Amino acid sequence: MSILVVMEVVMEQSRLTWHRMSWEALAAGQELGRQMDLPVAAVVLGQGIAALAAELSAKKLDKVYAIEHDLLAGYTADGYTAALAGLAAQVNPTLVLFPHTYQVRDFAPKLATRLGKVLISDVVRVRLEEGGLVMVRQLFQGKLNADYRASGAGPHFASIQAGAYRAEMVEAGSAQVETVTPVLEAAAIRVKVGAPFRESQRAVDLTAAELIVSVGRGIKEKDNIALVEELARVMGAELAASRPICDNGWLPMERQVGSSGQTVSPKVYLAIGISGAIQHLVGMKGSKAVVAINKDANAPIFEVADYGIVGDLFEVVPALIEEVKKAKGL
Repeated sequence: MSILVVMEVVMEQSRLTWHRMSWEALAAGQELGRQMDLPVAAVVLGQGIAALAAELSAKKLDKVYAIEHDLLAGYTADGYTAALAGLAAQVNPTLVLFPHTYQVRDFAPKLATRLGKVLISDVVRVRLEEGGLVMVRQLFQGKLNADYRASGAGPHFASIQAGAYRAEMVEAGSAQVETVTPVLEAAAIRVKVGAPFRESQRAVDLTAAELIVSVGRGIKEKDNIALVEELARVMGAELAASRPICDNGWLPMERQVGSSGQTVSPKVYLAIGISGAIQHLVGMKGSKAVVAINKDANAPIFEVADYGIVGDLFEVVPALIEEVKKAKGL
């Protein structure tokens, strides 16, 4: 019995590197390993992945599996499914975790089906209850949580939602690397490999931001956004928004945080004039510290805020800008 975490690699500037969400999945695996008193292993697939496997071996794991094959040089659902099905048969894990990426959405259901199992996708929490695994998913844009209880023998499969676990919680350690050469045949790979897989490019990646200043409909008018932009600038933060701001075209859609936008997990999330609808909270729930500014003392955002300022943003934000400038000597 064990937990197996499937790590994802991406091609950046002609070199292989980790998909940022892989570390979140690994953090989930380590946490569950402690709770269930089970060994945790991680697997990386590809060609020329020795350096990545060595980096992974510096984490607190029982083993690192490096699955290498020429037919895994480029991602294909057929290749990944066959390679991981073979490893699952060898290792027989209780639980297999993936980051909830576009690539995982492509091949993980196929893998689970091949092994006669079900994939529970976009999970926000996995817990041990009465000796069994319970996986939590959100429904209706985060308005409801649904519990899915794993039954029968493993392996059970789950993909972890972005921001549900924190990448920096991954524990360091040491692990042995075992190189695995899967039995793959070119005839079984039905997809011709094209350009390296990558998610849609955005002008801004809010998921990588450590500081975010987010604005909501309390800003009243498009011209007033310049005030919040100035605060973001002096703080060195990324500017974000709730859905009404982007729907109105006041900021581009790529800056939207929420269930229909980006899911973020910065060190500080400053919510300005945001009431705190559940659709928005879903996107920023992974923030380490939430600071809210709203003139409505009963706004739902204060229920999740670590620090709250009840006041007019048009008075509070200029004062904050001045204080930040003083602190930075600007």
